[in-house]
Amino acid sequence: MLGVWLLLWASVALGGRADTAFLRRAHDSSGHCTYSFTVASPVEAACPEAAGGVPELRAELAALAARLSRLESRERGAGGSGPRGAEPGGARDPQQVAAASRLEAAENGHRCALLQWEGAPGSCPRYRHFGGSSPARSPPRAAGAGRRCGGWLSPAHAVPGPAAAPRWEPQPLSYQELQSERTELPVSRLLEETALGRPGKEDSGCGQLLWVGEPAVFGRADSIAGKYGVWMKDPEPVPPFTRDNTWRVDTVGTEVRQLFQYEEAEQLARGYPAKVHILPRPLESTGAVIYRGGLFFQPRQSRSVARYDLRGETITAEREIPGAGYHGQYPYSWGGYTDIDLAVDETGLWVIYSTEKARGAIVLSKLDPETLEIRRTWETNIRKRGVANSFLICGTLYTVSSYSAPNATINFAYDTATGTSRALSIPFENRFRYLSMLDYNPAERQLFAWDSFNMVTYPVRLSRA
Repeated sequence: MLGVWLLLWASVALGGRADTAFLRRAHDSSGHCTYSFTVASPVEAACPEAAGGVPELRAELAALAARLSRLESRERGAGGSGPRGAEPGGARDPQQVAAASRLEAAENGHRCALLQWEGAPGSCPRYRHFGGSSPARSPPRAAGAGRRCGGWLSPAHAVPGPAAAPRWEPQPLSYQELQSERTELPVSRLLEETALGRPGKEDSGCGQLLWVGEPAVFGRADSIAGKYGVWMKDPEPVPPFTRDNTWRVDTVGTEVRQLFQYEEAEQLARGYPAKVHILPRPLESTGAVIYRGGLFFQPRQSRSVARYDLRGETITAEREIPGAGYHGQYPYSWGGYTDIDLAVDETGLWVIYSTEKARGAIVLSKLDPETLEIRRTWETNIRKRGVANSFLICGTLYTVSSYSAPNATINFAYDTATGTSRALSIPFENRFRYLSMLDYNPAERQLFAWDSFNMVTYPVRLSRA
């Protein structure tokens, strides 16, 4: 019987992992030897402790198994059948009996240590084989049903009687009920500062500009008319238009009247407009914006601002900006008749220009988007010809140092809330070396730009207000 069990133990060790099968020896009341095994489950194979285990105990256990094998071979030669009992008429050698007792005591101590290790919290589930079918965590039985290890009764390892047939089968696994709790944590400032999308009413998302990322190309003009231009999305569209609608104007020419409408930005990238609007009056330069269902632009060779209704396809409002320079009097440094520049931010519609009274310094006016009436005006100390372009975020004007230098900067900021300006040095990349349009879209939380035939976007990061 010992040879069969040892053969099984060897097959487990060779067929799987040699350090995941455990041999245990015990005997019944009649003195017959019985061996049992503990084999690691598939789950245990992934556990750190299964890989290392308790190598000292396993090594000693293997040595004990070899010694028991030799001892029982000698006993069978002497007519015995086990270390504690003998067949009728068999002689027993006192030295063999004493040696067997010592081996049994040592083996029992190792077995107890293994049992305690297996029962330790956090140990992995195992497949166990016993002569009987007692569950691994069954209630304690009578004192004679199992062996005590240091005062701890382990009925799971109770030794079966001679009639029990050995079986290999997985023991039922115990499951622990898991409970989860949800704790609400404040979102990190970094996520708030870089989040895209329209800010809600409870959080306008306003703050100071901290960073401008690298440009991403959205589309490219395919003719000389698109060397300069303007492309836009409506941050507050009205039906039937949505934020997916994209608009574009190529501004090279003396009669710029075509406004291209795209259902989505991908259509713009392919160059196939869904509709072309013909403006009643020609547009001048790249200062136009789309806002609340209207195109706001400077009509050619005038100091006026007009609103073109996208649904009715008519001009619904037009107003002159008092004293504003036009047609090359106070443009940005790149030229292009950029005297009057319109902008949109979280607070509404703006016009950026200069006057003779301001001596070429940038003047800001807040406009009513329906009537184009000027609500309030600010005069800055930033020379308009000294900057390449400008845009507004949360009521603060920002300017760009160069339209052609690859490593330009956002160099000035003017805060309309305090009426003060400050110098900045935020890196800004002119990838294609000719920036002719730059606007902020508060819904997209990005800068839209036109850089030498290329329509690009820049991600931005704002501080918390």
